[in-house]
Amino acid sequence: MSEKRIYRLVHLEARRRAAQDCMNARDGDIATISEPTRTLDQNAAQWPILDAFAKQKQLMVNGKMEYVTDMEWKDVLTAAFNEELNRVAHWKGRMVLLGQRTSKFGKAKFSDWLEFLHAAAAEEGVVVYPNDAPREVVDVETGEITGVAA
Repeated sequence: MSEKRIYRLVHLEARRRAAQDCMNARDGDIATISEPTRTLDQNAAQWPILDAFAKQKQLMVNGKMEYVTDMEWKDVLTAAFNEELNRVAHWKGRMVLLGQRTSKFGKAKFSDWLEFLHAAAAEEGVVVYPNDAPREVVDVETGEITGVAA
């Protein structure tokens, strides 16, 4: 087998074909079974929350409080989500915070991430959706947008 094959294991025939390819694979070939990664709707759902943090909360940067970007908040909050501080020493001895790539999260972990973001926003008093603006309703289990709330 020279090309990469991907099977979505949602029915018996897909499972049969995947099993057959495994049985016919050369010694040393690699087979991987993994949870699907997060959906585009799940990905989109995180940005209003991260944007709200960027506009409403400051972080200590080089000894002073500053507003940082949504991407920088993502780094900070993904480290907090995993309850670890991923740091790398800068060449001048300063510390740099490393976040995680949420694009690598499976659907279930991304659902937990979205729930964490909503809880963190509520705990920090960050208003994600002002009362007068419509907002998307997201199913926390699937991350899918299920409607719009007033």
